[in-house]
Amino acid sequence: RHTSATPPDNTPITATTATMKFSALTLLAYSAGFLFTTVTAGDCEVCIKVIEDVRASMEKSDRTKKDKIETALGAYCDTDKNKIGPRERKICYYIDPIKRDVSQPFSTGMPADRVCKRINKSNPEICSVKFPVKTANLEPKDFSKMRVKQLKSILADRGVECKNCLEKSEFVKRVEETMHLDVGEEF
Repeated sequence: RHTSATPPDNTPITATTATMKFSALTLLAYSAGFLFTTVTAGDCEVCIKVIEDVRASMEKSDRTKKDKIETALGAYCDTDKNKIGPRERKICYYIDPIKRDVSQPFSTGMPADRVCKRINKSNPEICSVKFPVKTANLEPKDFSKMRVKQLKSILADRGVECKNCLEKSEFVKRVEETMHLDVGEEF
């Protein structure tokens, strides 16, 4: 029976050893949490497209100047001069009041997905904007391979509800029934 403060290998536990172990565990826990909360390209696909389009429209020398970035964002989002889709317009609506928050990480050369992740912290709706699921070239058997979340998204894009749908097969059937309502790029 071992009752002293030293472990079985007779190495004394010091304050620095305990602190180092605690720090290592804290770092490991933080890293694991960070891995699970990262935003992937699929999560912020529309935001990433907007940021990349704005970056592509700018001169390389202007990409580090916050005022030029804000001007480029405004020019991109100007629907009178630029023909952008409804989802891009929605991102512009969310980004317009926080242009300074967008231009700061943008000016440092941060990748578009990281810029979107950062601004998603201030406005979680930014990463909720998604492109519609393409259904034009899909066969009916392909719908059964999709997730229920995707099937619900297709129905929502078509403006159709699936009341009393509980099973995946019911969602698949409803998507197949509403194939004639397939939407284009505009709402």
